[in-house]
Amino acid sequence: MATIDIEPHTIFSPPGGRTTPSPAEARGLRRDDVRLLVANGHRVSHARFGDVAEHLEPGDLVVVNVSQTIAGELDAVLSDRERAGEPVVVHVATDLRDGTWVVEIRTSPDAARAVLHARAGQLLTLAGVGGAKAFTLLDPYPRAASSPTGVGSRLWRAAYSGAEALSAVLARVGRPIAYGYLDQRYPIEDYQTIFGTTPGSAEMPSAARPFTPEVVTRLVSRGIAIAPIVLHTGVSSQEVGEAPQPEWFEVADSTARLVNATRAGGGRVIAVGTTVTRALESAVIGMPGRAVLEPAAGWTSRVVSREAPPRVVDGLITGWHDPAASHLLLVESVAGSRLTQQAYDAAVDAGYHWHEFGDAALLLPARAEAVAA
Repeated sequence: MATIDIEPHTIFSPPGGRTTPSPAEARGLRRDDVRLLVANGHRVSHARFGDVAEHLEPGDLVVVNVSQTIAGELDAVLSDRERAGEPVVVHVATDLRDGTWVVEIRTSPDAARAVLHARAGQLLTLAGVGGAKAFTLLDPYPRAASSPTGVGSRLWRAAYSGAEALSAVLARVGRPIAYGYLDQRYPIEDYQTIFGTTPGSAEMPSAARPFTPEVVTRLVSRGIAIAPIVLHTGVSSQEVGEAPQPEWFEVADSTARLVNATRAGGGRVIAVGTTVTRALESAVIGMPGRAVLEPAAGWTSRVVSREAPPRVVDGLITGWHDPAASHLLLVESVAGSRLTQQAYDAAVDAGYHWHEFGDAALLLPARAEAVAA
């Protein structure tokens, strides 16, 4: 499995007690009531997400991911002729668009750990769905021994068999993918953003979760445009140093034209999340300073990092990421190491909440900040 040769510069202790256990609505808040840390240039301030428009400028462009989250978690039994059935949890990660899927096998019942002893040819028989429905494990994904330790495989390419389409099975009995730090299970509706129109993400593009119709109205009223891309996320349970998997993305001609016009007019391109950053930077041609966004679609393996920095993204709305995560490497490449460290220090000190239902950050580096860091 591909690994990242460089690690994030940002150093902090993960605030374990600040992992968010529930959606804002379950805590008596509106979605846009979560906290927003604004790191603008070299200054950090604190706000609520509902006021994000006040921290942007007329002429800026906010780019959002319209991928919709699928209910990709299922119970199954891992078995073959030599091994008795073993209860497991299956995370349906990626539709490879060739009749096969990427799946992750995790321990039952809470999906707390990856199962690394699976072998090619084994069956994952889906439990509690009725009828004969199963995945056949074909080969480790993306290659043999696809775990950072080199022992076993966390992800598999698998073929699905069953009279009922897998999309229908997921819609009927699937659960949102979760990893055990939530206080209870929440319905798929809590994992959708207001922009989601195109099903395909294994996990929620969570940076956009705090957006509400009122936030959108305030942005547009202030002269800040909004443009869509599509990037279908895989599973986010990468190990330390593990690069993100290839993901399907689409950048439409209308979005490419808006991005190019914004930059030509002196406005900033603000990506809502690491997914948007990856999609946009996968559609760029030209060198920094002369970069142009073109319409594009397909699989991207682009890893945005300090060694391969963004060329059209000027700012970022994002959640909070764990140390050594590839997402944090992307954040540093947009915001610069100095501003990222300043933001994370402030977030830890102020008790911000982590993970998909947590608080947010708006990172607006000085124009030369990210390039110089």
